Order: sequence, then C-alpha cells, then structure tokens
Amino acid sequence: AHIEEQDEGRPCLFCNKKCTGFALHDWRNTCRKCKCARDCHDVVIKSSVTLFDRLGMKLCGAPQATSQSERDRANRLGYSWIPFGLDTSKVNEYMHQLDNNKIPRLGTDGDKYRSTQLRQQLPRQDFSQLYCRQLNAPTTTAMQKQSFEEFVATRSATIDVASVKVNHNGTCHQCDGELQNGDLTVEATKYMGGLAWHVACFTCSTCEELLVDMCYCSKDGVLYCQRHYAELFRPRCAACDELIFSGEYTKAMDQDWHNGHFACFNCDLNLTGHRYVLRDEHPYCIECYERLYAHVCNECKHVIGTDSKDLSYKDAHWHEKCFKCCDCHLSLVEKPFATTNNKLYCADCHDNNFAAKCDQCGKAFKSGMKKYDYNDKQYHMECFCCNECKQPIADQSFVPRNQTIVCVPCYEKHHAQRCFKCKASISKGGVAYKDNTYHKECFVCEGCSKVLSGLKFVTKDELPFCAECFNEKFAKKCHECSKPISGTSGNTKYVTFEDRQWHSDCFKCSMCRTSLVGQGFVLDGDAILCGSCIK
Repeated sequence: AHIEEQDEGRPCLFCNKKCTGFALHDWRNTCRKCKCARDCHDVVIKSSVTLFDRLGMKLCGAPQATSQSERDRANRLGYSWIPFGLDTSKVNEYMHQLDNNKIPRLGTDGDKYRSTQLRQQLPRQDFSQLYCRQLNAPTTTAMQKQSFEEFVATRSATIDVASVKVNHNGTCHQCDGELQNGDLTVEATKYMGGLAWHVACFTCSTCEELLVDMCYCSKDGVLYCQRHYAELFRPRCAACDELIFSGEYTKAMDQDWHNGHFACFNCDLNLTGHRYVLRDEHPYCIECYERLYAHVCNECKHVIGTDSKDLSYKDAHWHEKCFKCCDCHLSLVEKPFATTNNKLYCADCHDNNFAAKCDQCGKAFKSGMKKYDYNDKQYHMECFCCNECKQPIADQSFVPRNQTIVCVPCYEKHHAQRCFKCKASISKGGVAYKDNTYHKECFVCEGCSKVLSGLKFVTKDELPFCAECFNEKFAKKCHECSKPISGTSGNTKYVTFEDRQWHSDCFKCSMCRTSLVGQGFVLDGDAILCGSCIK
C-alpha cells in the first residue's frame, strides 16, 4: 500500500487559532496540541496517489478505475474522481444523482467530503503495517503480525470496486425503488451479480455513507465500507483507531481498547482498575478531572471533588453540606430557597428580610400568600377587616368611611339612610321628597300605587299622586267638555264664572261657536250666548 497523507502541521478545523498545527500523539489518533482527532484537521491526500495505490492490491472488478490516466481525465472534467468507463455526458448524469455536497468537484465541499471518506472508510493503518504503531511496538509478537496478514488475506478476497452501467429495468437492492430503463445504476458484479443500486443508494449498511470511489466489501450479501467490514472480524481501539490483533484487550464504555490505551485523556494514566469520570465522552482520572473541570464551592471556596455532590443554581455551585441558608443555617437541599446579593436564603428568612410587610400587622407576605392592595397600602387577607365587626372582608363588597372600610351589612345597619315608608335601609339609589328618602319602589302614587320614580307627579295635602289620579280625584272639570282643568293635562288656561269653569278653548257661544274669551256673554240656563245671538 502506497499512501501519502500530509498531516503534520496542518490546521485544526475545529480549534481555529488554538491549534498551531497537527502533531500526532504518541499512540492516540489525536493531536498533542489541541487533543482533537486527526480527522478534525485539514489532512491532505496527495492527488497523484490512486485508489489502487492506497489499497495496495489489484481489484478484480475494475482495475482500470484506479489508473493515473483516469485520475487525470477526472481533473480535466473538474472532478477529483469519476466512475470508470463513462463518457462526459454520462459522468455528468452520474454526478447529478448525488447530493450536491457529495459531488467531488475540485475545491468544493464535495471534494473535502470525498477526502474525509477516503481516510474514514480506507484508513491507512488497515492496509499497511507501516502505519500500525501497535504492530511496530517492541512488545508486538509474531502471532499478532500473522493475525494482521490473515486479516488482509480475508479482506482481499472480498474488497472490490463497483461499476456504473445503463439499466434495463429492475429494482434497487437498497430502497426497493424502481430502476427505469436507461437509468445509470451501480453494480457490484464480482460478489453480488445481478443486483443493482441507485447511484445515491450505494452506501455502507453500517455508517450509511456513500461508498467512496465505489469501493466496497461484502459479507453475507450485505454491503460495507472497508472500515466497518474490518470491524466484523477485529475490534478497533477507540484511542488509536487501529485494529486490535492481540488476544487480550480492554472493554470499557461500550468500546474496545488496546491494553494501556484506556487511559486518562489528559495525563495518559492507565485507568484499568481505577475510578474515572467521563467528560465530552472522554475518560479522565480523578485528579485531572478535579483540576481541570471541578467547580469551586460558592460558600467555602474549596473544590467540589468527585466524592461530593455538586449542587448548582445558575452559574454558582455548592457542596451539599454548604448549600444552606446564610441566615438560619438550615440545609436547603430539596427545599425552596431564594437568592439575594449572591446569598442563599430559605423561604422564611428571605420573606422576613426582603418581602413586603402588611400595613396592619407588620408581618411579611410569604411566597404564594394572598395580598390585598387598598389606598396604597397592603394587607394580609385576615388583616383586611371591617372597622366595626372586625371580620375579614375577603371577597365581599365594602364601603369606604372616614379613612376606614366597613362591610356592607355593617354599613347598612349603622350608617345607611332608611326609607320613610318601609323603614328599611337604602343601599343604593333612592328618592328624596320633602326631607324624606324612599326606596324607588316605595315612592308610589297614593291613589293607584304606581311607582313615581322618574315620572311627573302632583301633591295634595303633601301626598304624591300621579297625574291621572290627581285629575280624577281633585282637578276642576270644564263645564263644556267635562275634562279636568289641570296643568298635567297640558291645557292650563281657563275661564271661571260663578261656580262654573271652562277651558279657554271651550268658552264659546253655544249657538255660533264664537270664542267668548274677553267678550260679553249672557247665561241662558246651561248655555252661554254672545251679544249677537241674544238679539
């Protein structure tokens, strides 16, 4: 295998200016400077190295696909890789079926995606002992190196490169979708003859990533990238990213580790048999974790170690024993509390020190307590009472009186005006007449009992009567029309003579109907005559 990857000094894509350039850890697959993974850095794969060079073997399916001439042709078309054997129009048709961020156009995100997948799916340490630091260690046995060679032989029998062909109807092996006649499809002819995939469906069954440069492995009729195919046979160390060929290794955190590689992410102390703490999915020894990440207690200013509970509120932290009220010193664990001026208080002490006070009793309003506001003052519910009966007003109505409050029953009993007729208190409204007050419903006509509130009425002997009753009972009657002569009837001008009265409009000659108002007249029995009619 001939692999040329430039990583030393390459910038970290995550740390920005924090990392001055990649420097490989002695045995981890991380940077010594920033601790980010190697693949987090801008590792460059030399463009002249072909897939054939990287794999270090001839592929049965499409050996020409790895040739340098094919790479040169791809570059001329603007890509870092193209499927073998397609003319320019078919190459463009193939690329059109991929997600835009996975199309390997030179200098684009798709080109970076391909480069990343080459390193991920075809890691250099899986193909050459030159890059297996564990196999080059002084303690490596001949049996371990033999196991590596046996693995390489097993993989060589299954790894291959698929080809792109024009389909003649069928079904995609991945999504079961229909393959139209004339569509470009991917075929893995060596191991899975007769099966075809949509271009975008040719992915690893484990990581579901597009199989880079269509390089695949298969087992039991299932597609894998080389990385996940290898892990079917050998465990992979979570620290150095190399396959484990020794008979003994460590299992921890649901992962596999070379012996000695399950270590503190900061100081590399072997954690086998030791306590550790996880942070950002990395294990740390107790000493490093407490030095790097443990919080300082807001009360005693000492580090909150892993043996203590770390209680936090907002950005502050406390030991469990230090989480107490600064006033009464009672523990606040699983109890209500409040903070003021960066100090902890239990609910009672906080209320006593900082809560508003009742203007009646002077005691604090505790959290959740009902409060009454009246005349810019505040009262407890039990303190907001009637000034006379001393009972809490609660949700009842009340009447302000002389800077105090009186409940409605007390006000009606002791202070409200009383109806002149029924003698009951008048709580609202009412009618005033001749220095007396009445309920509206009690101020009625003495004749017919009609309610007079809002109506015109007439008095007789200081008693109220409606217009109808007054006219009926007391008004003088017109000698002519027999209707009452009253201001309530709208006709108030009248003529009187002896014991007779007439409306002015009715005072006419009985014969010629000439008005006699202001004229001479003669009585003739019940008739009145003008001077002309007498002659």
